[in-house]
Amino acid sequence: MLPPKMRAARMYDVGSEMVIEDVDTPRPEAMDVIVKVHACNVVPNLGNVLRNWTTWFPQLPLPHLPATFGLDAAGTIAAVGSGVSDLKVGDRVYVNPARSCGSCGPCRSMNPIGCSAFVFQGYFGFTARAQETFDRYPWGGLCEYMAAPANAIVTLPDNVTCQQASRLGYTGTGYSALRKGGAGPNVTTMITGASGTLGLGTMLCALGLGVTRILAVARDKTLLEEVRQIAPQRIEIHSLLDGPVSPWALAKTDGEGVDLIVNCLGPGAQPDQMLDELLALRRGGRFVNVGAVAAPVPIDVHTLMDRNQSFIGSAWFTTPEGQEMAEMIRGSTLDMGTFRQVSFPLERVNEVLGGIDSRHGGFSNFTIVPNPE
Repeated sequence: MLPPKMRAARMYDVGSEMVIEDVDTPRPEAMDVIVKVHACNVVPNLGNVLRNWTTWFPQLPLPHLPATFGLDAAGTIAAVGSGVSDLKVGDRVYVNPARSCGSCGPCRSMNPIGCSAFVFQGYFGFTARAQETFDRYPWGGLCEYMAAPANAIVTLPDNVTCQQASRLGYTGTGYSALRKGGAGPNVTTMITGASGTLGLGTMLCALGLGVTRILAVARDKTLLEEVRQIAPQRIEIHSLLDGPVSPWALAKTDGEGVDLIVNCLGPGAQPDQMLDELLALRRGGRFVNVGAVAAPVPIDVHTLMDRNQSFIGSAWFTTPEGQEMAEMIRGSTLDMGTFRQVSFPLERVNEVLGGIDSRHGGFSNFTIVPNPE
């Protein structure tokens, strides 16, 4: 039975600390589930969103404040709506935070990310209609219980903890990008930002998809060597401190270039870095951007056309893709044990947000644990 009240971390003003308050516990609508949150992931970009979002990206709205944030939650189902079948109380699950209206043209075409009311629950929205979706699902994962639609639920295998599963969000972002790029055993794949939060998850998914040759690019040489050690027969590394990436990648591929590039560099990366990567793409190759470089990039579209290349933007992942990752975990082809767990109770959320820069690159997995598993 759900308690009448729950604890939630709420932010009242952009840039202010969160306040732990007692609020009403959500109840499920007909097609919803209520998840008892055992772990909510805290990624470096969450701090950026909470401090700077209204200045950096005012066109991408936050939910009305005060609000409870928290992007990636995992836990157990505590209640189900009257119309929910196949999911039951006690199931261990990950909540895909991608939310759409469910009834517009793109939604009915099974393209929820194309919805004009699309949001990340507990994070930010993408259009002026975002608040409509936030009003339906106002709670992120930094609380004891959250509501989510049943079609957002990824059921978890027994060989993954909720703390590990809370990393599926950024890992899934890389997985979807790899799928869009056609990653596989005969597809030489370069991943830039490979030692970071997004890049490392993308690396693990590439290994799980059977990519046999991965060119991993980042700056920190120590972290890069740790990345290489995950699968030294399949991963080759290059530090940006040793020079541009394109001459190295071309030399590694006998001048042909790589089949697929997945760019995981964040908003602070320079456009010149992306332009350098494009020079390493072979004829017919695909470039997938998931890192969100924020500055304009002057791409030579004529060369892209002549070389029959594709430049693809990829936002997040679908719930079916999340379930595919869960099956990869079950079959031990996706190893979530690579991440180093660092967990804190809900009351220490502000401390975590303030100290996440001390992480060990993408290997650290910071989580808030509102309810122990």
